[in-house]
Amino acid sequence: MYSSATSPTAPRTGTAQRPPSSVAVRRPVAKPALPARPAGRIEAPGFVPRAGERLLRPRTPQSAPGTLGAGQAGNWGKVDTAALGTPAVKAALAHITRICPAFSARQVLRADGAHILITGLIGRTPVVAKCLSPQAVQADRRGVLVERFRREVAVYRAFVRHRPPVRMPRLVAADHDRCVLVMERIPGRPAALERHPANAPTPGEVRAILGAVRGLNLWRPPTDVFQQPLDYQWEISRYHSVGQLTDRDAGDLRQLLHGLAHTGWQLNHGDALLSNIMLAPSGPVLLDWEQAGWYLPGYDLAVLWSVLSGDTAARRQISQVAQLGGTLARDAFLVNLVLVLMRELRIYDVPGAGEEQRLMIRRLYEDAALARRAVRAAVGTR
Repeated sequence: MYSSATSPTAPRTGTAQRPPSSVAVRRPVAKPALPARPAGRIEAPGFVPRAGERLLRPRTPQSAPGTLGAGQAGNWGKVDTAALGTPAVKAALAHITRICPAFSARQVLRADGAHILITGLIGRTPVVAKCLSPQAVQADRRGVLVERFRREVAVYRAFVRHRPPVRMPRLVAADHDRCVLVMERIPGRPAALERHPANAPTPGEVRAILGAVRGLNLWRPPTDVFQQPLDYQWEISRYHSVGQLTDRDAGDLRQLLHGLAHTGWQLNHGDALLSNIMLAPSGPVLLDWEQAGWYLPGYDLAVLWSVLSGDTAARRQISQVAQLGGTLARDAFLVNLVLVLMRELRIYDVPGAGEEQRLMIRRLYEDAALARRAVRAAVGTR
């Protein structure tokens, strides 16, 4: 990555800083409490795993709203009565039919502690309905989940008035109060089934995904339509307070932020994981818009870079795209990248990690060390 694009000076080859060998085998200890969150801010996307989901469980093709998974194309008319008959799904269906009386349920794509996704038909039109699950409404994180869902409803409604330059499911109906979203179902497959996929998309698919993300980032809708989901100063402070960022790391990031004070913000998807991008015949389709908003330039690129650890060519391509806006765009990308990597470490570096997860943790520490060096080099050029 940084060998070609993100660092002002090319880093030394063969000297990538590696985390201590004890990272993979150390006995996990309880993390200190995080500082209180400022009022009115949305929690960083993905900071806490979804309730009921294992960290490394692959997402099946049926997990992504709007997708048509393998094996379902021939069973579209088949009704899964067993899954549709559970109490949680019945409660969700009651909310769906309140706003879409013609909705005819077919299958349950997902029913976990956060969301319930149900495929169905309105007339002959395939649709997907997304609702908050009863467990989410009763959980401790209810406020965060409800806020995120309502943000996604607001984004879909905004896209009705201001059409984005990227493909996304068309809004059919929504209920802001009951947290219900009904959208068209687009045939296709997820770009990846896991948050950190072992097998990256093909080079052509990566180019198409970057083109779609870049098109969204360059779009300029009215500024009052979207919010700023991320408080950068607060994010730096919280990772510093728990020891993930050293004093020097925090100081370097704040210095870059000071230089970006007058940089224009950029519309980003906010959760541009490959599992949230569907590859349809018409091109990439972006799903799950609950974190969309104004960020420093390059946030979506930083998310993609962080999950493509096994694809050096894709990372180099992302780094080159991040530098197209010059030095300030590079600095913004580096700030985003460090914060994204800190978030991923916070998610995965937990007690009880298995061997596969420990290898992922080690790669994340190596990536974080690389990003820190690039930040220090950028600060040194100021």
